[in-house]
Amino acid sequence: MRKSFFTLIIVSLVAITLVVYWQTLGFDFTNFDDNFYVTQNRNVMSGLTWENVVWAFTARHANNWHPLTWISHMMDAHFGELDPSVHHMTNVLFHVANVVLLFSVFNIMTRRVWASAFVAALFAVHPLHVESVAWISERKDVLSTFFWFLTMLAYTQYAKKPLAITYALVIVLFTLGLLSKPMLVSLPLVLLMLDYWPLGRFQVANLSSGRRVFRGLVLEKTPLLVLSLGSCVVTFWVQKSTGAVAPLDACPLGVRLANAGWAYVQYLVKTVWPVGLACYYPHPGPTLPIYQVILSALFLIVITAITIRVAGSRPYLTVGWLWYLITLVPVIGIVQVGKQAMADRYTYIPLIGIFLIVAWGARDLAWRWRAKRGGLPAWLSTAGALVAIGIIAGLTAAAHKQVGYWRNDVSIWLRAIAVTKNNALAHYNLGTTLAELGNSEAAIRHFKKAVQADPQKIEAYCNLGAMLAVMGELREAAKYLRMAVKLCPKDAFSQYNLGMVLVKQGQYAEAIPHLRAALARNPSGFDYRRALESAVEKVKGTK
Repeated sequence: MRKSFFTLIIVSLVAITLVVYWQTLGFDFTNFDDNFYVTQNRNVMSGLTWENVVWAFTARHANNWHPLTWISHMMDAHFGELDPSVHHMTNVLFHVANVVLLFSVFNIMTRRVWASAFVAALFAVHPLHVESVAWISERKDVLSTFFWFLTMLAYTQYAKKPLAITYALVIVLFTLGLLSKPMLVSLPLVLLMLDYWPLGRFQVANLSSGRRVFRGLVLEKTPLLVLSLGSCVVTFWVQKSTGAVAPLDACPLGVRLANAGWAYVQYLVKTVWPVGLACYYPHPGPTLPIYQVILSALFLIVITAITIRVAGSRPYLTVGWLWYLITLVPVIGIVQVGKQAMADRYTYIPLIGIFLIVAWGARDLAWRWRAKRGGLPAWLSTAGALVAIGIIAGLTAAAHKQVGYWRNDVSIWLRAIAVTKNNALAHYNLGTTLAELGNSEAAIRHFKKAVQADPQKIEAYCNLGAMLAVMGELREAAKYLRMAVKLCPKDAFSQYNLGMVLVKQGQYAEAIPHLRAALARNPSGFDYRRALESAVEKVKGTK
């Protein structure tokens, strides 16, 4: 009977997950990094070979070092090539596995079936998790989390019966997770919190013995902490060497800290009310109102103080809140990688802490009612169950709708533009998509909006100038191409396009320096060389 009961819970969790995400099997690749990760990546598209495996462990492609993620994409390409349904299916299956593992791990640790199932259900269908599953390029999220939960599962067994072979398994699984995404660097601290609750490894008689136990538990995590430190160093070096890390002069530390506090609060707001979600949120820079920054900081300080104060009576509050705070640190923007203010995908692991607070908080309230009134009325139990079902049903519907925005490039960028302001990346990528579809006029409109939102967006100036030149609007094309060249003189494409526009205007002498600059950056470019030779001949012919 008990086995059938657990089977029913797992089947239900799998079913609601598939209700949300099965539709992705009909979705396309996107121009939002899927080209870097799959469609235009020669190593990935040529499948699983020894040469490509070596590349996976040595490449700094896409500003990251995550060899297992590359290998998983290679396996998909090996069997499915450019069939996006195969790549989407893998993401969905990993998410399904993560849902089942999350339920299993907390049920084993706590023996609280319904609370564990509720946490897993929230994890399965929360709209903030859509980006991690519906976006092929975020394979690293679902894959690394798979190893995160397996590490927790192995650690739970180790905590019950400490054996060297079990601890070795913890290290192996943790390492595999780090090789999938460095997000796991905070896991050793999470395991230390789990020692306190729910594993109860901090149970001591006095303060002196408590310190001794704590030192022992920290020492126990030393190999994991060393691996985390190594992963941090490698990740920072890769991202720094590829130019992904924003320098302090471009994004000062004060601006980063202000946005980090605001982002912590915004993630909580979107957890409670998951509307207006987008694939990209532009960074506000120094424009955040000071009152907003102060209120966010005060809120975080007060909640942290409260949860620490009640650690003895309500340990789930402390562990859940610190889980949320600590696991967000690597992606909160103190080390700014990219230009986003925040990202839904960053909540895939951290929100588990909030889900723990909700699930065990509800259970705690029910038990306190029962203790005070001598029992829990049947109507209240029924009402609680209906509320929980209603929450899951509402989140399932919202997530299903949110997944639909990931159908193709047009839909995801239109959605981002609709729910954010001054989103240069969304306008640029939508413009690129529309240009590929042959809708030149609409593409030009969005390229213009992109440079209005971000006057430093070189690629938007370049594409805008190139399209205007094709349409015969040479004077306006030259204006935008000059701006692209001014912002990045080393960009061969911009130099070449400006040179060709000047040639079409008969300004051969002015065109030559730009064509020479383009050829210098791309010596093998036959079109560049031919255009330069032609311009030189024209100048000679006029003398």
